[in-house]
Amino acid sequence: MTRRFQGLNRSAACPGEPQGGLYLVRVEKVQHHWDRKKPSYDIRLSVLEPSWAVGRTISGRLYCTPKTLWKLGWFLRDFGYDSELLRRDEVDEQAMLGLNGVVKISHAVVRGSTVLNLEAFAPASQWDEFVSPAAAQILSREALR
Repeated sequence: MTRRFQGLNRSAACPGEPQGGLYLVRVEKVQHHWDRKKPSYDIRLSVLEPSWAVGRTISGRLYCTPKTLWKLGWFLRDFGYDSELLRRDEVDEQAMLGLNGVVKISHAVVRGSTVLNLEAFAPASQWDEFVSPAAAQILSREALR
């Protein structure tokens, strides 16, 4: 027998994890994850805006393979990482802590598991451009669904 429960799929998401969308965040923790084929940085971000998501965290991964270094560079530049370290091709985990920026996240299914995707980045100074009062209302409604 099959039963249908309206809204069940939305309740399966982790209640503390922000849904897809734009967030103003601060880097709380960074840890290099060495893997011969796919080295990466595990990053934990704390949400600063929008107000309904403040205090939640976003955990994601930025890969460091030759094909994906562009995304790590994009993240570092937009979050205001030390340009001198970046010029020397150096990543200092301690220098990344406390950096602020805007992140767009989405969720994807990879091999049957749902993973969080750090989709896009922007400087923190652009937050107000992304979130007009009308857009903030739409984001709030989306979060309540």
